[in-house]
Amino acid sequence: MDQLFSDTSKNEDHRDLESSFTAYFKKTKKESKIIPQETIDSIELHLAKGNIQGANSVIRDALKNIDNAPINIAVTGEFGAGKSSFINALRGVGPEEEDVAEVGVVPTTMRRTPYKHPKIQTLTLWDLPGIGTLNFLPKDYLEKMKFQEYDFFIILCATHFTKLELDLAKTIRLMKKNYYFVRTKVDTDLDNEKKCKSRTFDRAKTLQQIRSMCVNTFCQNNMDVSQIFLISNRHLSDYDFPVLMDTMIKDLPAQKRHNFILSLANITEPAIDRKHKSLQQTVWLEACQAGILATVPTVDILMDHVEKLKEKLNHYRVLFGVDDASLQVMAKDSQVPVEQLKKIIKSPYLLETKKEETFREMLLRYLEKLALGNGGLLASGVYFRKTFYLQFLFLNTVTEDAKVLLRQI
Repeated sequence: MDQLFSDTSKNEDHRDLESSFTAYFKKTKKESKIIPQETIDSIELHLAKGNIQGANSVIRDALKNIDNAPINIAVTGEFGAGKSSFINALRGVGPEEEDVAEVGVVPTTMRRTPYKHPKIQTLTLWDLPGIGTLNFLPKDYLEKMKFQEYDFFIILCATHFTKLELDLAKTIRLMKKNYYFVRTKVDTDLDNEKKCKSRTFDRAKTLQQIRSMCVNTFCQNNMDVSQIFLISNRHLSDYDFPVLMDTMIKDLPAQKRHNFILSLANITEPAIDRKHKSLQQTVWLEACQAGILATVPTVDILMDHVEKLKEKLNHYRVLFGVDDASLQVMAKDSQVPVEQLKKIIKSPYLLETKKEETFREMLLRYLEKLALGNGGLLASGVYFRKTFYLQFLFLNTVTEDAKVLLRQI
């Protein structure tokens, strides 16, 4: 009889886990999922059969693929198009930091040059010489530049796209790769137009004129009008830079989206939210992999768990740019004392305890906070191990800190 009750309880746990897993990934938009749909289907099938070990094996492999999936982005364009500045902006690297892509007044790129992202080691941006610089035909140029290694190409210009660049795009398309036309330095164009026509200046009209000039170039070269992204490397939240990032995320394979999303700068609140949702998926997957307990979580937590939690919290702070080093840079750039920035955020103090408060009491307090803020998660009938409750709390707090700092500066 005891065995019967035990088996029944296990089956109920499996069904709870399956329904929660299915519900969670159903509400996640297709373009935001960090694992392929066929992988999700496989996990659900294992859970439906009560095969927890099989589900955990698929999840383990999926997480490993996410961690190790290389992302290679090719950036090309003629001298003066702003390639180096664009690469530095994508990497979140300032002009005087180490390993910065060199920006100068003479051509600096005569061969392809790799730049690793400082936080996401699987992401590499490749600075390619302009096709006109090497005087190659598009196909020869792509072979010389090892085009098969890249996930997609970004073609930059600061004035108008040349026939060589349009022919290059056609060849990239024939080779079944994605490319994006990016018109840089639109802020400079707007400033110049405003100086010339101070009384009649119309920002929207000027931007439309820039876009129309690019479209006309496509038409004159018998090429389908492609989407054109107007950006400023100095003001990333303005113009089409956020749209460009969204488009690239959607076009990437699911397992490569996660690290690319984490690499992006906190230029808008939607960008921060996207980072939060992506990391939330990894916490769910890790929690499922670790196993689900069908009991209310206990608070008997070992000190090695505490150290792991500290590492996880610091990891989130680095990814969201609210760690001590990032705060120092932010304070310098915004000319605000770093202590002032630290006063308006909460994550640095999450694991601090008062002398009279034990870690057990602190954990209970955090679980209570989490229950209030995430009732839907806790009310689902599935209870994660205690460490995962805290990971969600850390993630939510760090996300809010990033938004608070964005508004402040």
